[in-house]
Amino acid sequence: MTTSAFQFNATTAFSLQGQTAIITGAGSGIGRASAIRFAAEGAKVVLGDMAASVHDTAAMIGDAATAVQMDAGDEADVAAIVAKAIELHGHLDIAFANAGISGGMEGIFDNTVENFTSVLRVNLIGPWLMVKHAGKVMADAGNGGSIILTASVAGIRSGAGGPPYSASKAGVINLAQVSAQQLSGTNVRCNAICPGLTETGMTKPTFDYAKEKGVTDKIGRLNPLRRGAQPEELANVALFLASDQASYVNGQAIAVDGGLSSSHPVTRQLTGQTAV
Repeated sequence: MTTSAFQFNATTAFSLQGQTAIITGAGSGIGRASAIRFAAEGAKVVLGDMAASVHDTAAMIGDAATAVQMDAGDEADVAAIVAKAIELHGHLDIAFANAGISGGMEGIFDNTVENFTSVLRVNLIGPWLMVKHAGKVMADAGNGGSIILTASVAGIRSGAGGPPYSASKAGVINLAQVSAQQLSGTNVRCNAICPGLTETGMTKPTFDYAKEKGVTDKIGRLNPLRRGAQPEELANVALFLASDQASYVNGQAIAVDGGLSSSHPVTRQLTGQTAV
């Protein structure tokens, strides 16, 4: 490939024209924002979520979107949405495994095996299933591709989520690295995004509580930007990783957290409890 292939064109820099993308967790938040952003750049998007709101996301986009209600932690459902993308569009270029659950804020002593298992199933096994099925399709097609996994700043260090959530997201970061290595020679890239506190369906109770109490100024108070993120800010990073502009970015976990993970913010830590 000649160097001219990498010359910057502001008009087409992040174009996904002619590409097909799967996005899970697309019923709200980062998944919805990414679906809208990808489609605006020309992609055909196949959207998955357990919630019926995934159909609302598709309706916002129009003919370029197809909605599928599915369980991101169920292998049959993941295999089915990959097959659906191929059936509709003939190829798959981008897979964004974004679905996730919080698992609550119970501490290390109060958590249960059932809760841990439920969180790991969606947050870690789900992304692995997407790598397994979408990655195989991309590798076999021989045209390369981009797989994006939603991890979290909670996977980088403690203090940003409950024990099962934090453990699951740390696993996603390593999964991105392992996947990038095991996809060697295929030109299929795999990276993780590590959001800080972002206003999504999952974090809605936190933002609603802050609004109710008149303390929205305390949201994101530990990061240098002193605010939480909007889903569109994460969608922009996902778009970069999906596009050819990230053609040499592979096996990375990119923190999008307002600078939170650049230092060691102080949290109030009590024995056996999740830090707040």
